Amino acid sequence: MNVKDDFMVFSGTANLPLAEKVAEYLGRPLNKIDVRQFPDGESFCQINDGVRGRDVFVIQSGSPRPNEAYMELFIIMDALKRGSAARITAVLPYYGYARQDRKDQPRVPITARLIANLLQTAGADRVIAMDLHANQIQGFFDIPLDHLKAEPVILKYIRDQHWASPIVVAPDTGGAKTAYGYSRKLGCGLAIVAKQRTGGETVDAFSVVGDVRGHDVIMIDDMTATGGTLSAAAKLCRENGAKSVHAFVSHFPLTEKGLQRLMQEVQLDELVVTDSIPLREGFDPSSLPFKLTRLSVAPLIGEAIKRTHMNESINDLFNHE
Repeated sequence: MNVKDDFMVFSGTANLPLAEKVAEYLGRPLNKIDVRQFPDGESFCQINDGVRGRDVFVIQSGSPRPNEAYMELFIIMDALKRGSAARITAVLPYYGYARQDRKDQPRVPITARLIANLLQTAGADRVIAMDLHANQIQGFFDIPLDHLKAEPVILKYIRDQHWASPIVVAPDTGGAKTAYGYSRKLGCGLAIVAKQRTGGETVDAFSVVGDVRGHDVIMIDDMTATGGTLSAAAKLCRENGAKSVHAFVSHFPLTEKGLQRLMQEVQLDELVVTDSIPLREGFDPSSLPFKLTRLSVAPLIGEAIKRTHMNESINDLFNHE
C-alpha cells in the first residue's frame, strides 16, 4: 500500500453527513464501524476493519447532544487503541464545551479542560479542531493540536458576492482581532460593536465604533446559539444606516431560544454558517425571514487529514491572502 493512502478514517454518529463529504474529498469510503446504543442507553462500538499499525482519524463533532457525542468518541478511540492503531487523531469540527474555558465563578468546573484530559486518556495522540471559542484551549492539551479556521471557506464566499461597499464588523470587542484579520484580507474597513455600562442599574448599552452607513456589513463570529449578540449587533448596524447585514458564523448550535430570536428579532439579510455541526433537528431554514446559507468545511478538514498523515504543514492552508 502506498504510504500516502496508508491511513483510515472513521466517524461517530454526531455529524455523519460531514464525515462522508470528507471521505469523498479524500477519494475513499469511511472505514467500517458499528456504533449503537443498548436499550438502557449505554453506547457500544465495534471496529470492523483491522487497524493494527495504522494511522487512524476519527471525525466527531461535539454537538448536538455533546455528552452523548463525546462518550461515543471516547469509546471509539478506546476500541482503536485496543486494536493496536499506531496513531489516533481525534478530528473535532466543533469542540463542544468550549465556552466553559475558565473559572469565572466560585466552585465551577473548567469543562473545556476536562474534555481535553478525557480525549488524551481515551487514546488520542493528536487533535484537529476548528475555530475554538477560546485560543487558550490549545494550551489544555499535552499532545499536538492543529487549530483549523473556517476563514478560507468564508473568504471565498464573500469575495464571490462582489458587494459594492463592504465593511467587516465585530459583534463584540472579543472578536475584534478576528474581524481585523478579515478586513485586512478583504481590503475593506472595520467597525466594532462595543458594550458600555450606563451606570446606576448597570444597564448595557451598545454603540458602533466605526461608520457602517451605506455599507454592506460583514459580521464575523465563531458561533451563535441563542442569537443574542448577533441580534443586538445587527439591530445596531441597521439603526446606523447599514445598507445590508450579512452574518458569518463557523458553528451553529442553535437552541430553541435562538430559533425564536432568529424568527422574530434578528435583522439580517443573510446568515452564513458552516456544516461543522448538523442543523437543529426539525429546523426548516426556509421558515426564516432571511436567507440561510451553509458552507461545507469538508475539503478543509480533508486536506488537514491528508497533510497530517503526510507530516506536511497545515498552517500553509491559512497563509494565503
